[in-house]
Amino acid sequence: MTRTERLLKLLQVLRSYRYPVSGQRLAERLDVSLRTIYRDIATLQAQGAQIEGEAGVGYVLKPGFFLPPLMFSQTEIEALLLGIQWVSQYGDKPLTQSAMDVASKITHVLPSNIKKEMHTLSLRVGPPMKEILAKEDLTSLREAIRGQKKIYIDYQSQKKARTQQIVWPFTIGYFTTGRILVGWCETKNDYDCFNTLGIISMKALDETYPRSRDSLFRDWQALQFSKLGIIRGKKN
Repeated sequence: MTRTERLLKLLQVLRSYRYPVSGQRLAERLDVSLRTIYRDIATLQAQGAQIEGEAGVGYVLKPGFFLPPLMFSQTEIEALLLGIQWVSQYGDKPLTQSAMDVASKITHVLPSNIKKEMHTLSLRVGPPMKEILAKEDLTSLREAIRGQKKIYIDYQSQKKARTQQIVWPFTIGYFTTGRILVGWCETKNDYDCFNTLGIISMKALDETYPRSRDSLFRDWQALQFSKLGIIRGKKN
């Protein structure tokens, strides 16, 4: 196998172990010398892989995201960068910055021939969003969703009706015209949608909601399909 293929295989082998594995064991799995394993691990570490350990002790790949070079085709790179462009254009402020950071990391590990093509891509997203959307920060909402925390919100609808509600947030829809929070509303005892710009204040509560966010999303999605007369993606 080529060196690139060997590096990718080494990553896959390391991912299969929850605890440190010896260099000798890795060498046997890849049918290479121990010296080659040491050299390959050093290469992966230099490229950003979170591999901890040392010779004679063992190695473990820590959880995280790592993009080795030559992992993507030109078309796959175009798809990734188009998605990153969309997020950097229509994401809230922290996501916009993170999208640009991701683009920088991807660019850093790409082979020179693909990196050169990146600057000539003809794929572009739509026009810039409104300034009020560009400044929006939904970090607290995303953290509440990740932690499956109930939130207390002071909300004003488009009709200027102001209410206070306890919501189980489970997803945020990002659109070119704004963002919509979807959750289970304890006050209404039903699913509800909230324009994030209408959330005057929000507080994450210590209490987690009793169902998983994935379960809530599936039920809500099934309800939307039912309202549209769609069953398993097909119209009745």
